[in-house]
Parts: sequence; C-alpha cells; structure tokens
Amino acid sequence: MIETLANIAGFIGMACIIFAYAYATRQKAANPFVQHGVNLAGAVLLTLSLLVNMNLASFVLEFFWAAIAIWGLAKAFRNRGRSA
Repeated sequence: MIETLANIAGFIGMACIIFAYAYATRQKAANPFVQHGVNLAGAVLLTLSLLVNMNLASFVLEFFWAAIAIWGLAKAFRNRGRSA
C-alpha cells in the first residue's frame, strides 16, 4: 500500500512539474508564485515517492529543483509590488 501511495505522489508531482513548465512556456508573463509554487509542490511529491523507490540521481535532481523553486519564490516575495 505504501508503494502505491508513493507512486501516486510521484505521478502527481510529475504532473505538477510538467504543468509548471508548460505554464511558464505558454504565458508571456508567468506568475512566479504559480510557477515556482507548483514546481516546489512537484519536487516535494516526487521526493516523497523517491523515499520509497530510491533513485539517487533523481533524488539529487529533486533537491536542486526544490532549492531553485524556493529561491524563485523568495525572489518573487522580495519583488512583490514592484513594477516589472
């Protein structure tokens, strides 16, 4: 049962990352809170999946994916209210 839940989390995480990439590509001015927030959610869900079905390379990738998303969110919070 735990492996099934891990796989479901992984698939939802994958969908989040694909959505965020498509969203950023489609929008002229993507909302950074949506883009980075969804990327962070995807990275967290994929990391949960990887804790059950470990793949070290993917685990490291998700660490950096989450770190970049957190950096992007911090930057977006800092720039809130400023004109583009």
